[in-house]
Amino acid sequence: MRHRNITKTLGRTKAPRQAMLQNMATSLVLYEKIVTTEAKAKIVRPLIEKLITRSKVKSVHNKQLLGKVLHDKKAVQKLLDVIGPKYKERKGGYTRIIKISGNRQGDGAKMAQIELV
Repeated sequence: MRHRNITKTLGRTKAPRQAMLQNMATSLVLYEKIVTTEAKAKIVRPLIEKLITRSKVKSVHNKQLLGKVLHDKKAVQKLLDVIGPKYKERKGGYTRIIKISGNRQGDGAKMAQIELV
């Protein structure tokens, strides 16, 4: 029983869910916006916000910590060189979720676009 557990599982066990979120975060960093379901967008938002906050200070330690989550070196470099300095003065709220009208044709899931502000 999952009493009082706040982790959204998305119908997956831990390892596949973690891999999916890491891949979504990498895509969001590289392309700066992705289209996904509302539930996935809401779950990936805190992860990407923490990564951007970490990337504001360019150091070897932060690069290593970002590399643990994002397994693409280009994504880590983009975070440290482009995205981190871009949000240097911003205290938070780096992403925006826009709900897309209409549902996905296959299963009727509500779709959303998550993008960097």
